[in-house]
Amino acid sequence: MRSRTVAISGFRAMWLIVMFDLPVGSLTERRRATRFRNLLLDEGFMMMQFSVYQRYFENRDKATNAADRIGRKVPPMGRVSTLFLTDKQIGLTRVYEGG
Repeated sequence: MRSRTVAISGFRAMWLIVMFDLPVGSLTERRRATRFRNLLLDEGFMMMQFSVYQRYFENRDKATNAADRIGRKVPPMGRVSTLFLTDKQIGLTRVYEGG
């Protein structure tokens, strides 16, 4: 019997981008911010910039569930935004680096 490979549509596959601004004025706040960053890494996210992380998901439901889990862990006084992009949309991303 032949194995069948199913291609995932670039319009159904999702990237979840997590952007955050967390207070770090006190030792407690810095620890909370570090725990939050580690949570993102434990969830399989990759750092794009210091407070911007991304992860690929096969579909919107999985991305939504991850966003909900992360939303429940936002530290006090923190602000976290999630952005959902299709694989096709993220493919249009341009990254520029200096010198």
